Amino acid sequence: MGVTWLNIFTWKNLFDLIDILIVWFIIYQLLKLIRGTKAINIFNGILIFLLFKMISTIFQLETIDWIMNSIIQWAVIGVIVIFQPEIRNGLDQLGQSIRVSKLRNTQTDPIDHMIEEIVHACQYMAKRRIGALIVLETTQELNEYANTGISLDAKISEQLLINIFIPNTPLHDGAVIIRHLKIISAASFLPLSENPDIPKELGTRHRAAVGLSEVTDALVVVVSEETGDISITYQGKILRSLSAEDLKKNLHEHLIENNTQQSIENNHLLKNLFSKRNDGDLNE
Repeated sequence: MGVTWLNIFTWKNLFDLIDILIVWFIIYQLLKLIRGTKAINIFNGILIFLLFKMISTIFQLETIDWIMNSIIQWAVIGVIVIFQPEIRNGLDQLGQSIRVSKLRNTQTDPIDHMIEEIVHACQYMAKRRIGALIVLETTQELNEYANTGISLDAKISEQLLINIFIPNTPLHDGAVIIRHLKIISAASFLPLSENPDIPKELGTRHRAAVGLSEVTDALVVVVSEETGDISITYQGKILRSLSAEDLKKNLHEHLIENNTQQSIENNHLLKNLFSKRNDGDLNE
């Protein structure tokens, strides 16, 4: 059966849809990558620059338009140079995600092991009223905050976490930041929340935990030095007075179940696209 105009029209619509989805996905991932970092200010500057370009084109401002065109010719190189850290970290995160996905298929899940170590450490510190602030990076890079502390590249263990937060030690004051199953920094400073609804009895650690969760998608675990309570903050919200089992359940939900669900949704999207394409082949 020959190719009809209806087949061509359908294929064109499908490819246009795929093209739009890819561009949307790239822009969305870029915004997630730079949200809460200094790079967002540069991105806003680029938007202003593009606005000037549109104005110069619409009102035929030839001199300004010529200057804008000259700058655009070198803009690709400029963007690569300016956003080099974010691009490198994004590629590294993509590679690490693939590696972690492969590791999950093995008998021992490294994320489960990490959760166990964190839960045991928090349980130990809670009983002894040792304050702690543990940040788990998810999709958004936290280099801006990690750079305020002491750089580490250490495997996560219950003993190491406890030792870091022992009072009057060099690294106890501040937050531990975890990325890709490793502690990347300790004694890092986090932004304090100015939310007036935070209970007055909560101190600086809890305000810092809420503050970071307001501007990033990080998951933050807090152990109170005053009460020994364990809390979790995420997306500006705080869950307080968690038991060890509650902590484990929440960490598992955020770090494993959500990622698994996202992977399933992405796989379904790809299958649907390819199934439509195969149906088109059969109709030709």
